[in-house]
Amino acid sequence: MFIIHVIKRKLSTGVNDMRMRRFAVALLMIAFIAVSAFAGGSKEEGASASGGRPVLRVAMECGYAPYNWTQPTDANGAVQIADSNDYAYGYDVMMAKLIAERLGYDLQIVKLDWDSLVPAVLSGTVDCAIAGQSITSDRLQMVDFTSPYYYASIICLVNEGSKYENAQGVQDLAGASCTSQLGTIWYDVCIPQIPDANILPAQESAPAMLVALNSGRVDVVCTDMPTGQAALVAYPNMRLLDFAGSDDDFQVSEEEINIGISVRKGNTELLDAMNSVLDTLTVEDFNRMMDEAISVQPLAQ
Repeated sequence: MFIIHVIKRKLSTGVNDMRMRRFAVALLMIAFIAVSAFAGGSKEEGASASGGRPVLRVAMECGYAPYNWTQPTDANGAVQIADSNDYAYGYDVMMAKLIAERLGYDLQIVKLDWDSLVPAVLSGTVDCAIAGQSITSDRLQMVDFTSPYYYASIICLVNEGSKYENAQGVQDLAGASCTSQLGTIWYDVCIPQIPDANILPAQESAPAMLVALNSGRVDVVCTDMPTGQAALVAYPNMRLLDFAGSDDDFQVSEEEINIGISVRKGNTELLDAMNSVLDTLTVEDFNRMMDEAISVQPLAQ
């Protein structure tokens, strides 16, 4: 009933932007799946296929390096994606494995599009999303979040030789053609701060955003530091602009750069359990794991 209420509220506002329409469609799809699963019974619910430990169902894109990506083998400890012959790895998988092991769960990775992550958590199709999500106030209205499992600063990427290559602050990007990933603070909050920016349509994924820059369709993309560091491995012709510490940096709140694990509202048992694991880790642990993820991403080999 909560899902249907959210859908009605979204549609009744008359808002016609693409994100709201896509979010409502995603909710409808997840609601249908959830109802079908309830009617037919869940094969995974509560226990693994062998009847042993409970299963932690974790959603992510499996296409957002270095947080998560898809690869053909279980190299480096990758986990097989549900209903797929492929495997997922990256920082989010490393974190999911650590949490599942500490809490005594078997781990199942569920591959979903970015816009389907929150609806899947809402419906109970998955237990949580570990997917590089910022802990924003908008998301907190729909789901609960753990304490941060990473702190990500905002950066920009440009191509080598670009007239913006030596930019020292946001003002130096004035007039640039820009884009970023759909449904992120990079697109919604950061690039509108660039003076006279030519803001092009948001990209469906982080890889699509990088392709747009590499092809020259845009001058600048905005993202976070780990994504930028991973991009430099895949695209050595790109240059990273970090305005942190300057008087002309992007203005973002802590909630917008703190990355958390989303769970269904009211699921305090799982939320508290995961926080108990995260409380044992330090910022240095997070950075060490992220550095490892960047070093083994497929395009780094």
